[in-house]
Amino acid sequence: METTGCGTAVVTPFRVDGSIDEEALRSLVDWQIDSGIDFLVACGSTGEAATLDEDEWLHVVRIVLDAASGRVPVWAGCSHNSTRTLLRLAGRLRDVPGVAAVLSSNPYYNKPSQEGQYQHFLALARAVDPLPICLYNVPGRTAVNLEPQTVARLAGDAGNIQAIKEASGKVAQITQLAHLLPRGFKIFSGDDGLALASIAAGASGLISVASNEAPAEVGRMVRSALLNDWTQAREIERRYTRLFEANFWDSNPAPVKTVLSLMGKMNDTVRLPLVPPDPQTRHRLERLSGELGLLKHVPAPGNEVF
Repeated sequence: METTGCGTAVVTPFRVDGSIDEEALRSLVDWQIDSGIDFLVACGSTGEAATLDEDEWLHVVRIVLDAASGRVPVWAGCSHNSTRTLLRLAGRLRDVPGVAAVLSSNPYYNKPSQEGQYQHFLALARAVDPLPICLYNVPGRTAVNLEPQTVARLAGDAGNIQAIKEASGKVAQITQLAHLLPRGFKIFSGDDGLALASIAAGASGLISVASNEAPAEVGRMVRSALLNDWTQAREIERRYTRLFEANFWDSNPAPVKTVLSLMGKMNDTVRLPLVPPDPQTRHRLERLSGELGLLKHVPAPGNEVF
């Protein structure tokens, strides 16, 4: 896998009636690429994949691929807590041309052992081979941690398992991964606020929530760190660290969709069981967005993409 840098975990815009807003999604993809983002991830956690039905999930992946038109790599989220269902979904994904990699999280709710996770991901790797896989370790959502030794075992036993998005919040775990994994295996931070620490520990980049709102700035932060320009990287981090935190004032992606709606990029619709932030949180998000200059992107009246 050659991909490095900053990838955006793209939100899935919905219309007020809850249907997919294809026009807003295409516009978002164009803006991301024009802003210099390095790659895109469709249908991850931030894309509300858990509330998309199968046909919608594939439709969103296809829209992002078509809108990107080969300008940047597009990864597709493909996760499930039933290995049998995951393999069926993966079979459908194999029929979608242009997918650069598959991002797949720990099985959620079941709380499998390390051996269970190993067998789960190994089955996925065999099902999509030779398509590259990026493991997604996100214990805060799945209730299980994928330990570095298990990742190293998977990397050794499946050649197409080539990366991990590490969102455990533990920099020590990223350091351990960097020491255990073979050269060429990519580690991506799954936390905006830990991106620089992760890169310093050996990560190859970031899969970001905040780059939905500030793709040029977050992308420049990541690339500066990878180029050892830590002065610029830290300056950008210092400016946007409040945004990194604000995106989790409510369950992701409700806050980021609120900010994008304030920017005129889409409306703030999320699917149940998520709901938009309460009025007080929305006001705080609006104030912060204004202070960061994000609202300068708001279109003139009559040109909104709602």
